[in-house]
Amino acid sequence: MKVAVFGRFYNLTTTFSVETLFNFLKKKEIDAYIETEFYNLINDNEPNKIDYLFDKQFDTLDTSFDLFISIGGDGTILRAITFIKNLGIPIIGINTGRLGFLATIPVNDIEIAIQNIINGKYRISERSLLTIETSVENKDIDSMNFALNEIAVSRKNTTSMITVETFLDGEYLTSYWSDGLIISTPTGSTGYSLSCGGPVITPETKSFVITPIAPHNLSARPLIIPDATEIQLKVSGREESHLVSLDSRIATLENGTIIKIKKAPFTIKMVDLLNESFLTTLRKKLLWGEDKRN
Repeated sequence: MKVAVFGRFYNLTTTFSVETLFNFLKKKEIDAYIETEFYNLINDNEPNKIDYLFDKQFDTLDTSFDLFISIGGDGTILRAITFIKNLGIPIIGINTGRLGFLATIPVNDIEIAIQNIINGKYRISERSLLTIETSVENKDIDSMNFALNEIAVSRKNTTSMITVETFLDGEYLTSYWSDGLIISTPTGSTGYSLSCGGPVITPETKSFVITPIAPHNLSARPLIIPDATEIQLKVSGREESHLVSLDSRIATLENGTIIKIKKAPFTIKMVDLLNESFLTTLRKKLLWGEDKRN
C-alpha cells in the first residue's frame, strides 16, 4: 500500500498525530509519503524531533497512491482535493480541528482506523463536485476550477448588496438581491450553506442547493435542484467587481461576467469506516438528542 499524508497547520496535536500515524505505517510496512510543505512546517517547529519518520516526500500525486490521509479539519480536506483532483485516490481525515463533518477520525483512534482500512473494513462514499466556467478567462479559476463544498459569489469592497441574475438550464429563475449566492453540493450542505439557512442534504442525494446570503427579500428561500442542472449567474452592483469562491479559494470577477456552474465529471472518494455513517456524524456534530428537555 502506498499512502500520502498532508496537513496545513502545526500544533501539539498535529505532532502527536503525525508521529502516531507514521510509526504505525512503518510498523505495517506501508510505503508512506509526506507532503513537502507540511514536512517543512513540522520540521521548522520541531527540528529533528520526528525527522527519522520521514523517508519520502511528495509535491504532486499520481495514480500509484492507494490512500490519502489528511491531518487537520474539514478545511484541510478541502485543500487536499486540490492534490487529488480527478485521480480517484480515496481520502480519509484525522480530525485535529474542530467540528469535522469530513475529517471524522479522532486522534486517539488513528491506529484502529488504519488497521480497519488495511483489513478492508470500510466503504467508499462518492462525493460530487461543482465545476465553473466564466465568459472571461481568469487564471485563479482556470487552474483549479472545481469545488467539493460550494461555489459562492459575494460582494467586494462594499456594504451594498449585489444583484445575482440566475438561470437554470437556460430558463430564468430570479434575480437575488443579497450579499451573495451559494451553490452547494450535498457535502457542502453542512458548511457555509447551512449557516445561511440552507438544508442538510445526505451525501448520496443527487442534488445541489442554491442558498442566498442575507437576502433583502425574505421570500428568497434556499432551493434544491437536480445535480444535472446547469446554473448560470450574472452579478451587478455598485462596485465594478465581485468575489467568487471555490471552497476556500477566492478570485475576483468583473460585474457582468457570465458564470456557468455544473456538476464536475469526476467525484472524490471519501473513506467511511463501517462503524461510522453520515447520520451518526450528524447527530454527534449537531448534538441532536443532547437536549435533556426532550
